[in-house]
This record gives sequence, C-alpha cells and structure tokens, in this order.
Amino acid sequence: MTSPSLPELSALSAVAAHRSFRAAAAELGVSPSSLSHAVASVERRLGIRLFNRTTRSVSLTEAGDDFLARIRPALRDIAAAVETVNRFRETPTGTLRLNASLGGAERIMPTVLGFLDANPDMRVDLAVDGRLVDIVAEGFDAGVRGGGAVPQDMVALPFGQAERYLVVASPAYFAAHGRPQTPADLLRHSCIRVRMPSGALLPWEFERRGEEIKIEPPGRLTVGSPDLAVQAAAAGAGVAYVIERAMPVELQRGDLEPVLEAWTPPFPGVCLYYPRQRLPSAGLAAFIEHFKAKRRRG
Repeated sequence: MTSPSLPELSALSAVAAHRSFRAAAAELGVSPSSLSHAVASVERRLGIRLFNRTTRSVSLTEAGDDFLARIRPALRDIAAAVETVNRFRETPTGTLRLNASLGGAERIMPTVLGFLDANPDMRVDLAVDGRLVDIVAEGFDAGVRGGGAVPQDMVALPFGQAERYLVVASPAYFAAHGRPQTPADLLRHSCIRVRMPSGALLPWEFERRGEEIKIEPPGRLTVGSPDLAVQAAAAGAGVAYVIERAMPVELQRGDLEPVLEAWTPPFPGVCLYYPRQRLPSAGLAAFIEHFKAKRRRG
C-alpha cells in the first residue's frame, strides 16, 4: 500500500475543517472534482471510508475522525517548521486563515484588504461561520468575534469601537401600541425575532445598574438577518432588537425610534483573537501588526 503524501494529508485536513469539498478546494487552489478524486484515492488505498458524503454535506466517519485527530498535530508541526523558515524572508508568504461571524467579517474586511495590498505574497481565506468554532482544532490562524464569545485562553485584540443593541420600532407602531418602559413590557408587544446562522434565536439581553435580564419575547415574524429585522420594523411590523450599526440611516431619518436605551449599555464589541500558547506564524504576526497600526490610526 502506498502511504498518503503530505499534500494528500493536507487535503484531508482541509476537507474535514471546511466540511465541504468546494470550500476546501478553494483554499487549496484546486478543482472540487480533483480534490474529491484525491480523497477517494486515499480512502481506497487505506481501505477505509474517511468521510460521509451527501449532496448537502460532508462529515467525518468515526474512522476518519480518529485518523485526522492523529495526523493534525504532525501537520501543525510541519506548518510551524515552514513558518520558521519563512521568518528569514523579508516579507511574509502563505495563506492566513481567519474564521469570523458575519458581523466580524464585515468589520475586519477593510483590514484584510489593506493587509493584502501591503503584503503581495500573502493570501487570506476568510471563512464566515455562524457557529463558534475551535479555531485551533479546525486549522484557523485567528478568529473575529464579539468579545463575549472569545475563549479565555486566547489573546483578544478589541477593534476599539464599542457596540450596542437597541430596541426599535417605527413611530407609527409606537403611536398605535405604546412605548415599552421596561424590558418586561416587551412581552405585551409584537416582536421581530432574528435567527442567527447557527439556527438559534438571538436572545434579547438587558442590563441596568448591575441588574441583568434576558427575555424571549413573543412575535409573529422571525427573520434570518438583522437587515430584514430593520426593514420589517421600519415598515411597522413590530419591535426589533438589532445592533445599532445595522441601522444608521433608519435612525437618522427617524424611520425607527429607540426605546429602553438605559437598559442597553455599550459593550466592548468585536475582537481579533488568536491562540495564546502558540507562536504566531510570520503571516499572522504581520497581520496582527497591520491590525494594531490601523487601530492606532482609527
């Protein structure tokens, strides 16, 4: 039996991390069909199925999960050795893999574009994921999430801009149904819920002078993005709970009015984070420096 080559093992790891042949192929710079054939070839030579494949998803079999768990440390060691050599180069090279929430991706994109312009030998693979992933286990260099979602064993670099959620509705809705004075009053209103990419409903969380309240308000409408919630609220469909940066125009024009502002204080906002215990690669180190310089400039 011919043992799998290093490129083949890296391909297996990429497919497992992305749970998609198409996304893994884009990272590796090959076609999805050639990647699928390569994985199937490894499976034939090993005599075991590593992945369960359907038309909609790719997942590891029990054998595949065990195999990848054993080879990932070696792949990381090899990648670290390559990065050690790259530190002797004048400019960093390679692919920087970032995992972000949708909001985090939108915030980090200007930094990514500036970094690519300043480092022509670097590539960036920015994955948008609704679930909070283990960036180390899934092969990412860094993540971009709200500060509250960053694991404690990570180095977190805030963007330096506070965020806040607001409870909003149209003036016509408030005229017809009254303005809530406390979070509990929302239980008597028609509320527009937002379903996050993970499938869970966005919780409505409030805080004032140390008192914290979380409610699950009633509502006839659930939407899949903050933008749709803003649109529905501006049309008078009910009360929405949306991050402030998603509706600057509607707030300025008066299409939406905020309430309960004393119950929705600012919070630290989005952070770039990376493993504390691992020496950053040359590419990540350069990206961190670019991020810090951009943050200093504002």
